[in-house]
Amino acid sequence: MKKNKFSLTNKNVIITGGAGLLAIQHIYAVLENDGNVFLIDNNKNKLKQRFSELCKIYDKKRVNLFFGDITKESFVKKVNKKIQLKKKKIHILINNAAIDYKVDAKHKSLINKTQLENFDVNIWKKDLDVGLLGSLICTKIFGTEMAKNKYGVILNIASDLSFISPDNRIYNKKKSPIKIVKPVSYSVVKHGILGLTRYTATYWADKNVRCNAIAPGGIWNNQPKNFTKRVSKLIPMGRLSYQNEYIESILYLISDASSYTNGEVLKVDGGRTVL
Repeated sequence: MKKNKFSLTNKNVIITGGAGLLAIQHIYAVLENDGNVFLIDNNKNKLKQRFSELCKIYDKKRVNLFFGDITKESFVKKVNKKIQLKKKKIHILINNAAIDYKVDAKHKSLINKTQLENFDVNIWKKDLDVGLLGSLICTKIFGTEMAKNKYGVILNIASDLSFISPDNRIYNKKKSPIKIVKPVSYSVVKHGILGLTRYTATYWADKNVRCNAIAPGGIWNNQPKNFTKRVSKLIPMGRLSYQNEYIESILYLISDASSYTNGEVLKVDGGRTVL
């Protein structure tokens, strides 16, 4: 019988930012294909809620939770040790954690702080800590374990903004006196993720540890109609992505179906970055 290379049977998958919007798609990709998830997030309440929702569908033994800050190396080492004590091997790491500030007219305190001429350096530090430092620490610790075991897959979550500059016009109504922008730190983090991906891809390649990235575009999440209309005009397919349109792409990159794919970035953006 031919082996199903998309199967994740008995594979243990760490997902950072496990309570986040896109994380649920990563989780479904794993659990629907017989893998086990180890979710890390610093938002205890949201992660517990996600656990409760998942346990209505899946065996709770397949869903493991860790509460804490991935920018603290001591915490990530503790997670690694706890997994080892359970005599579990880490097969896959999805570096998903990032900060994506909701900057709109309802969040006026952020508007001024995220404009480049007034940019708050504390936002910069926090964004780079979570999005880049956290990914580096997890890659360092869990990737080292994978290298020891001569098997592993690391998937980094990039963005269409890893390739293009945000068109800040989409966040603003015509003739509005308020200037809303995507924080510069988000673009810097997502560009940095590509560098981390390419470096890691070659670093442990001889240990059978691969590293790739996926670059999602705009995702439908009940945004105002005027906003989605403005964004859709920038996308050749004429619409935002549905949240579940990433599952198969994620599955390909974390499974043995992509066993000879290394250092690649898969764009899932409806063609936006082609323009």
